[in-house]
Amino acid sequence: MTPPGPVGPKSTTREPIIQEPESAEPATDAGDATEAPGVGEADEPEATRRDAGVTESARANRGWWDRNADEYQIEHGTFLGDDRFVWGPEGLDEVEAKLLGPPEELKGRDVLEIGAGAAQCARWLAAQGARPVALDLSHRQLQHALRIGGSFPLVCADASALPFADASFDLACSAYGALPFVADPGLVLREVRRVLRPGGRFVFSVTHPIRWAFPDEPGPEGLTVSGSYFDRTPYVEQDEQGRAVYVEHHRTLGDRVRDIVASGFRLVDLVEPEWPAWNTSEWGGWSPLRGNLIPGTAIFVCERD
Repeated sequence: MTPPGPVGPKSTTREPIIQEPESAEPATDAGDATEAPGVGEADEPEATRRDAGVTESARANRGWWDRNADEYQIEHGTFLGDDRFVWGPEGLDEVEAKLLGPPEELKGRDVLEIGAGAAQCARWLAAQGARPVALDLSHRQLQHALRIGGSFPLVCADASALPFADASFDLACSAYGALPFVADPGLVLREVRRVLRPGGRFVFSVTHPIRWAFPDEPGPEGLTVSGSYFDRTPYVEQDEQGRAVYVEHHRTLGDRVRDIVASGFRLVDLVEPEWPAWNTSEWGGWSPLRGNLIPGTAIFVCERD
């Protein structure tokens, strides 16, 4: 599960939870513009709203997740657990939600998790007897999946070009993975539909679109509308040369529905989790204060006929 955003700049100054050999060179991607000189912990990226296409978004977010996976797992690993299936910061658990179907019916099902992070959801699915595959754009996130362990496949790939044959899976799921970060969500949706078998279900969660009209703050300052809900301009963090190092894309609720239908899915449910009394934690702009007043997560339940 990847974090909702805009999350703002992050540092990785804490001790990493995967220790590399002293002789190892830092991992880089020669095709990733975010690794260019001048980008580092000392340079705070500039937050702005501007256009960002498919390639730029993918490069920026791959680099961001590779750099920040350690800190993300340190900060949120306890909340997510090693083998829980949580749909968002509210803490809605698939055990209770049953959006993929009754847990007892998952046994033997082929399931693709997209934007898996450390594959916590896939690990829970495997415990139910399913046959999951965990896919993520970030190699470093999947290293954390290896650290925790599991007997299911891990695949490093872009959700816009899934490396699977047609009709390979019974179910697909994504908890804040891929969809918020891609410039063309239709590409992902069409790919997911392609790899699903007839009757297959795809369930994905994203930042609730209404949240884009509010500041990303957990306190009272985050309760006043500060921008237009209808402004689809991407949120971009960029370096001094103007190269994107993080990108997130906004779609209105209507946009999401139209994307789903245009991709050949049938929308069967839209879940807006309420903030539960037991959850006293804050996660970026998500908090009990805000969660009791406005929705923070939207979960779309889609089926392929």
